Amino acid sequence: MPNIGTPELLIILLVVVLIFGSAKLPQLARSLGKSARILKAETKGLREDDDEQSEDKQASQSKTAGTADAAGQDAARDRAAQLRAEAARLEREAAGQEAAPRSQSALPSGEPIQGVPVDPSRTRKS
Repeated sequence: MPNIGTPELLIILLVVVLIFGSAKLPQLARSLGKSARILKAETKGLREDDDEQSEDKQASQSKTAGTADAAGQDAARDRAAQLRAEAARLEREAAGQEAAPRSQSALPSGEPIQGVPVDPSRTRKS
């Protein structure tokens, strides 16, 4: 890759002046400076946020290391009990449905399927 020296920079500067004009250059430089300041402030803010989050996380981990294990085990036991109860309920429902099979041409309520149900209040009167 070729090195950019003074002559090349002068040519680039001359092309920029010809393209944008001498009146627009100060305004362009100001807007470029503002953009650079905003970018710098935002990256600094993000770094500070990351530092604060890592400090908060370390502090909370050191405080709750002992109690988190016990609370996590209790929550896992409760969830397992809920899942067992749900599985038992589903098995009872399945056993009840197997004992009394429905015909395939009936709705869960037992009504026969004969097309699209129509609401009598919405029918047109000729």
